[in-house]
Amino acid sequence: MTAPPHPERRPGVVGSFLHAWRGLVWAVAYQRNMKIHVCSALLVGCVGSGIPLGLPEKVTLVFCVMLVFFAEVVNTALEALVDLHTEDFHDLARTAKDAAAAGVLVLSIGTAVLFAVILVNDWPTVAAHPSEIQRQALFGIPLTLAGSLLTWRRPGPAWIDLPTLGAALTLWFFMAQWSTSPVFSAMLVSLIALQAAAAWQLRWVTRNASSFAR
Repeated sequence: MTAPPHPERRPGVVGSFLHAWRGLVWAVAYQRNMKIHVCSALLVGCVGSGIPLGLPEKVTLVFCVMLVFFAEVVNTALEALVDLHTEDFHDLARTAKDAAAAGVLVLSIGTAVLFAVILVNDWPTVAAHPSEIQRQALFGIPLTLAGSLLTWRRPGPAWIDLPTLGAALTLWFFMAQWSTSPVFSAMLVSLIALQAAAAWQLRWVTRNASSFAR
């Protein structure tokens, strides 16, 4: 069995961006908790694009989503670094992994609390838009399910991802027509693109690498 060639590092700003994008896609493709964070971010984006929140609330939600993503990516990198240098069980290695995971947990709980505070503080605005909430749920829940299917490590042909991605983009297109925030609409389509890239990594890149190894 021949190992695939070692990938070359690309120089410059564009190369740095591509390597960072590759790391983000890898985390979404292979880390279960990162998949959950992305789906949660989709739900947050559905809420933010359907309800007319104020600027402080929008900034808080977007910042919290990015902060949780950052913490999970750092946690993934730390786990990979520990596994790279330690093959046998070591109590300090477990402590390092547990502490990094605890950081992500603290940020996730804080984000959930802030989200609840925003909903309670803006409840008059939320209660004044029942039809918009129902509409966002009607389109947002299937959108989130389609996104989760893209990152699901399932058996079967890779082409199934194409209609799934098409369904997600179609739902996003209709939601963008009545969106109250172009920022959250852009966030939604960016998350869908990230999930599509993770699906490509799972079902196409991995398969090609396996074929090369054989």
